[in-house]
Amino acid sequence: MSATIATTLGTSVPPFTPHAISVSLPTWRDNVGYEEGEKRVVDAMVIGYPRFFIHLSIQKLAGICEQKFGVNGEKCLLCPTKRLAEDCRTFMLSRSAEAGTTTSVRLVQFVVCPEDKKTNGSSRNGVNCVELHIVLFPAASFPLAKQFWQHTGMGISSRLAERALSLLPDETVQTKSPAPAPIARPMKSTNRHYSRSISIPKSPTIPGPTSPTKRAEEPDTIGADESTYLEERYGRNLPVAAAAAAKRAMRRRIAGVLVNDGHHDTHAGSNDVEIGPSSRGVSDVTEDDVFLYPTGMSAIWSAHQLALGARPHAKSVCFGFPYTDTLKILQKWGPGCHFYGHGSATDIDSLAEMLEKEASTSSSPPILALFTEFPSNPLLRSPDLVRLRELADKYNFLMVVDETIANLVNVELLPYADIVVSSLSKIFSGDANVMGGSLVLNPKGRHYQELKAYMAANYEDCYFDEDAIYMERNSRNFRKRIYAINENTEALCDFLRAQSLAGGASAPCVIKDVYYPKWSTPENYERCRIKAATSDHQRDGGYGGLFSLTFTTRAASHVFFDNLHCNKGPSLGTNFTIASPYVILAHYAELDWVEQFGVDPGLVRISVGLEDRGTLLAAFEKALRAAEEAVKSSEATQ
Repeated sequence: MSATIATTLGTSVPPFTPHAISVSLPTWRDNVGYEEGEKRVVDAMVIGYPRFFIHLSIQKLAGICEQKFGVNGEKCLLCPTKRLAEDCRTFMLSRSAEAGTTTSVRLVQFVVCPEDKKTNGSSRNGVNCVELHIVLFPAASFPLAKQFWQHTGMGISSRLAERALSLLPDETVQTKSPAPAPIARPMKSTNRHYSRSISIPKSPTIPGPTSPTKRAEEPDTIGADESTYLEERYGRNLPVAAAAAAKRAMRRRIAGVLVNDGHHDTHAGSNDVEIGPSSRGVSDVTEDDVFLYPTGMSAIWSAHQLALGARPHAKSVCFGFPYTDTLKILQKWGPGCHFYGHGSATDIDSLAEMLEKEASTSSSPPILALFTEFPSNPLLRSPDLVRLRELADKYNFLMVVDETIANLVNVELLPYADIVVSSLSKIFSGDANVMGGSLVLNPKGRHYQELKAYMAANYEDCYFDEDAIYMERNSRNFRKRIYAINENTEALCDFLRAQSLAGGASAPCVIKDVYYPKWSTPENYERCRIKAATSDHQRDGGYGGLFSLTFTTRAASHVFFDNLHCNKGPSLGTNFTIASPYVILAHYAELDWVEQFGVDPGLVRISVGLEDRGTLLAAFEKALRAAEEAVKSSEATQ
């Protein structure tokens, strides 16, 4: 495990990965420091989760756009399409008005072509121009723009930024960018994910070696052209020109229609590959029912936009304690949201009462859509989809289910949903070097025709081709990886639960509970878990690769986390084990609020990888013993 572990604060996870989607935050104190904007931590950051930390290449490109098009110190956000730039402007203006303030937002289109480089004999060489849509606004309004970036996941990708930079004249790229205008520190109650300022790097896009006074580790310095050549010539990547085929291959994988996806004699995106009925529990699903997005969050945001565009407007329901941005989307777009944060049977009873009351006063559906995760993040609770589906049919609303954590190899969720969304950035990719998301329509759903018609008229493919190439490559063996990770995770959870209070262990155990679908609402999970004996699948589905631990004391949480020998940082579903004090990162400004839904601020979330099982067990046992010793020492001194 040690060969792949990033231990230096602020560096990429995995190490030396220019487009990594996670960042090393190796201690509990580092994570708190990140949330509090501690200079020691912020200054060390060279990368971060892409919706929270704007990649250095994007910062560089934004600085160039601000110099070229900005006036009076304006800042900007970069979007891949005109419609998304307009959506960003609408969001900023409406949120500003709701807060009783005013702002101004301008849109500029900027097309960068190979000819702009003006090198000797330059030509397009098969490389397309890059179209940027620039949202310009006063520097003080940057936190509003950052909210749009984070919640929607619809900003440009770091690979698109690097492509644009490679096409710009050298003198433009090398020009020193100005420092950003100062932004007032937010009040403590504000979630810092929504307000962290960025600085435009003064170094080249890919920073070079550092001195002892600079950041300790930077992304790999290999050039983009060399990287592309190596991947296509000696790696597994398709050429960039085959992006359409790569996207078609992914849509077929997600639709479950590939008969022999593991056989690479014929590429999964080719016209002569063998296609069969879907294995997703709804046999009529085809690749045309699958839509790709730049991130998992953009798939969720787009599902909500789809609902708002195709159905009568009403509030939505967020059922169960969700990933933070899902709730923010439902609250900040459209008429608002009803929140049932426990996701329990009692919550379903309360939901049914509310629906009946609302339906009695109007002929329109009482709610627009119900959004839920299966299972939830971070408590791994699975909602009762049977009862929720019955309510959806009775009261005529949409069911949107996020399958990211369980994934399509382990469970069949589409029969219960109108729309299934997923973050492909997680286990579908596994390599943590590219973002992506998917949205699947259920062709048997009662609202399928109107949903499909809306998508036909409004869907924009803004998934950058080079990102799709990497995602397609990473996903070719995702089923085999998931089965292996299922087994590793179950073995690890069995070991830890046996030494927890929930598992019947006695003092001096320090683990309070292990949250894992095998024990968290198991009856709901088992109903959807794939059984090979009763389906076309060759293997039973497992319980996934994610679990969470809570501890008897806050000190035990900290010591366990600090002594756990694995990667530490945001994200999940990686091929390597990665741990995070998830509640600190996702809810630091609202810890009291989350506790009322059973979410412990000392919770440690672990995503298990493909490491040797014995090595994994030894690493967790060592951290556990360190936590036990710390508690004993504390008790002895009292």
